[in-house]
Amino acid sequence: MDIHPIRNDEDHGRALARIEELWGSPQGTPEAEALEVLVTLVDAYEAQHHAIEAPDPIEAILFRMEQQGLTRRDLEPLIGGRARVSEVLNRRRPLTLAMIRRLRAGLGLSADVLVGKERAA
Repeated sequence: MDIHPIRNDEDHGRALARIEELWGSPQGTPEAEALEVLVTLVDAYEAQHHAIEAPDPIEAILFRMEQQGLTRRDLEPLIGGRARVSEVLNRRRPLTLAMIRRLRAGLGLSADVLVGKERAA
């Protein structure tokens, strides 16, 4: 097994090419073990150097609305009346726990995305 640390994008590219070569290796073979190690290394490198931040909760809701062809009126059962939906989507009112639960169930969005990360004031 000739595996090296991934320290830069060039190493990363080589590791991805090798993963492609090893993909589909039968379980229990040295190739399958090398594949498992390389995938772990690539995952760690990507998490450190190419992390994707979670979307803003309101942006996630708007994106899902666009995906599903929903209107603001369609959100009323999940958020509240027309005025409440407007306040939330215009960022004048935060999502409540009850809203997050209903949006998670109704739109299939992750609660982690809907909670969002704490923003510096």
